[in-house]
Amino acid sequence: MPHRNGAPRGRDDGSRRGREAPLYAALDLGTNNCRLLVARPARDGFRVVDSFSRIVRLGQGLSASGALAEAAMDRAVDALQHCAEKIARRGVSADRVSAVATQACRMAGNGEAFIARVRTETGIQLRIIEPEEEAALAVAGCRNLLDSRAPAALIVDVGGGSTELSWLSRRGQGDQADWIVIDWMSMPLGVVSLAERWPEPDGGGDPWYESMVDDVRGALKGREVAETLRPHFETGAAHLVGTSGAITSLAGVHLGLARYERSKVDGLWMDKVQCQAAARKLHDLGPDGRAREACIGPDRADLVLAGAAILEGIQREWPCPRVRVADRGLREGLLLNRMRQERG
Repeated sequence: MPHRNGAPRGRDDGSRRGREAPLYAALDLGTNNCRLLVARPARDGFRVVDSFSRIVRLGQGLSASGALAEAAMDRAVDALQHCAEKIARRGVSADRVSAVATQACRMAGNGEAFIARVRTETGIQLRIIEPEEEAALAVAGCRNLLDSRAPAALIVDVGGGSTELSWLSRRGQGDQADWIVIDWMSMPLGVVSLAERWPEPDGGGDPWYESMVDDVRGALKGREVAETLRPHFETGAAHLVGTSGAITSLAGVHLGLARYERSKVDGLWMDKVQCQAAARKLHDLGPDGRAREACIGPDRADLVLAGAAILEGIQREWPCPRVRVADRGLREGLLLNRMRQERG
C-alpha cells in the first residue's frame, strides 16, 4: 500500500541503502489519539516499517475539569507502553525517537505530572510542544500534497483539543515552486472540545450542527495577515488541505468504502458540495448508524460530526472549491525534520 511521501506502508526500502539506513520513530500523543510511526529514510522520503494508532481520549472531560482524568491517563499510558514495546523491538535508538504531546497536556493542570509518569512507566520522554510548532509540523507533513499551480493554500490540522491552521502563499512555478507560511493560528476547538461544548441532542437537528459551525466561524475572525490571501480564496484559485481522522472519515464515507483504505483516501480531492453531502449523510445516520459505518466505528461516532462542523466553518470563512484530504500530518513532519537534521 503506498504510504505518505510515496513510500509503501509496512515494507522496507528494497535497496541495500534502505536496509542499512537507521530507523526513526515519531510518536504523537494528542487529545484523542496516540499514534506511532517507525520508518527508514529513503530517496523519496521514508519507508514505514511499523505503526500503531489507538483512540485514548486523553482529553475527555478536560474542558470542564481543567485536569487529565485518571482513567484517561491510564488509557494513554497503556497505549504508550505498546508504543515503547514496538520501538524497543525495532531497535530504534533513543536519539532517533521524537515523541510529542499536544493540546491536552498543554492545557491540563496536571499535564507535566502526567509526562513524568509516562517517562517513569514507559521510558518514553514526551515533549509538550507549543501550537506554533504543531502547526509547522503539520505543514511539513502535508507539504507535498499542495497543488503547485495554486497561488495560495490553507492547511488545516483538526485535532481533539485544538485545530491548527496555516495560510501559505506560493513562490515560483512548477517543480521550483516553494510555499511560504504567511500566517497561522491555533483555534482552541477540536473534535473532543467542540463535541463536549455542544452535546448531540436526541435526533440531532440542524440548529445543533449550525451552532458548532458558528462557534468555529467566530473563532476564525480577525486574521489580518491572512486576509492578504483572501482574493485567491474568493476567486476559487486557492485550495485547502485537511488532515485529521475526522476529515479522512468524511472522505471514506464520500467514497462509500466498505473498509478504510488509506491508498484511496490520502491525496483525494473533494469539492465543497461533496464534503457537505458526506456530513449530511453522517448527520442523518444518527449515533448508532455512524457507529456501524466502516470508516468511523463506535470510537468516533460521537466526534466525527464535530470534525465535519470544523471543516464546514472553515470553508464558510475561507471559501475554496477544493479540499485535498491528507492521511498524514504531524508524525510525518517529525520524521522528515529529524531525518533532515541528521543528514545535515
